[in-house]
Amino acid sequence: MLGALTSPLTILDHSRRPGRMVYPVRSRRSRGISVGVNLFPHKKICDLDCVYCEVDNPGDSGAEPTIPQLRAELEQLFEDVRAGRLFAGERINDIAFSGDGEPTISPLFGEAVEAAIDVRARLCSPSLKLVLITDALTLHRAPTRAAIDRLMAHHGEVWAKLDAGTEEYFKLVDRGHVPLSRQVQNIRDLGKVYPLVVQSMFLRLHGEPTPASEVDAYVARIRELVSAGTQISRIDVYTVARPTTEAWASPLTDAELDAIAGRVRDAVPPSIAVETYYSHR
Repeated sequence: MLGALTSPLTILDHSRRPGRMVYPVRSRRSRGISVGVNLFPHKKICDLDCVYCEVDNPGDSGAEPTIPQLRAELEQLFEDVRAGRLFAGERINDIAFSGDGEPTISPLFGEAVEAAIDVRARLCSPSLKLVLITDALTLHRAPTRAAIDRLMAHHGEVWAKLDAGTEEYFKLVDRGHVPLSRQVQNIRDLGKVYPLVVQSMFLRLHGEPTPASEVDAYVARIRELVSAGTQISRIDVYTVARPTTEAWASPLTDAELDAIAGRVRDAVPPSIAVETYYSHR
């Protein structure tokens, strides 16, 4: 049986056990239990250094992860679910590639997708989604695209990050070392092939909310993506809900987030859902 959870699952606590690759969470956006896959349980590895990052992994959790470990942990969890020992009567929405870094930069990513496809086929409902939560910076690379093609062929979804409308704000909030244009282009190019979910964080920095000019620039980016033929199924407008890397990165109020979501809804066709996720729910 899966080892005892450190605490009851809540939407405000996505902590995970050191060294484990599989971690169930109660997810607001999944509206149920999401089975997380962490390809970096041994240390945080990411191509961004977001000020709002919630990962605290100092790199002392043990050996490098392996695909056999991932398979064993997924099998154990879903065998426990089937036997009624875990999450009895609760809805499990997805297997989500997320964790302590950017999943697509792991050398295990492609094999991990195959492992999830195999375990789901044997132990789960075929309706269980496979979700990639990504910063979209490597979607143009051939190995990443090949893995995404496999994921999307097996009831997959891609949730792509877009937090900024301007280069300046992108570097301030996401602290990236590649241009924002790469992220936008990758979202546009993949979205011409598959429908995507765009996930966008808005927050307060040093006590100040997201500037109106930045919201304007973000909305303009969304309009450009839609006009270019990007298939967007949903836009998630959310704010900080858990402790952040930088203490000066804090949540917006409900009213502030509602105002931004309203701007986004006005800018996109009615077919694109715009969901709002507050700091407390």
